[in-house]
Amino acid sequence: MLVATARAVPHVAAALVNGGVDVAGSTDPSGALPLVEERRPQVVVVELDGGTAALGTVAELAAAVPQVPLLTLSAVVDHTVALAAVRAGATSHLAGPVEPTELAGAVRRTAAGEVVFSPGLADVLLEEFGRPAAERERQLTERESDVVRLVVEGLTARQIATRLVLSPRTVENHVQNVLRKLHLHSRAALVRYAIERGLA
Repeated sequence: MLVATARAVPHVAAALVNGGVDVAGSTDPSGALPLVEERRPQVVVVELDGGTAALGTVAELAAAVPQVPLLTLSAVVDHTVALAAVRAGATSHLAGPVEPTELAGAVRRTAAGEVVFSPGLADVLLEEFGRPAAERERQLTERESDVVRLVVEGLTARQIATRLVLSPRTVENHVQNVLRKLHLHSRAALVRYAIERGLA
């Protein structure tokens, strides 16, 4: 599934097809969420060169359908764009001219649960996200912190939703966002992390 500006759709879609990837559909950023919710693709490719709307779409998709991995693309190798994409919720990011086979391989690896970055970007991102845990924890919103405390108490998503007057789906989205921000892979890991650091 491809999200891109109208001018970028043909060449990005062609690169995906040439690499052997089935493009289930394409849209501009404004139409991304309904299409992704309807089709539930294995991975969504988001072309970022359309500006801030594309980054907003990444954040929207990451919150609404956290189980669908996101691969972002930018034409220029820019560390700030890569960091912004990952902070918004991108799973993988490729920058600069990308061969169809490289793009297709990154799509398949991302769909399989791997994290893929262009050469040179991984070191920058690891340095950024390897900062002390306390700095990452400050990225949690007040509501996310509330959800973490209730997860540690052993409440289900439905019970947390009742307590915080939210929908169960919104609670699950908060949990997925917290796992992504703290680089954890399960609720169990989140509970251990929160207890060890006195977050709950």
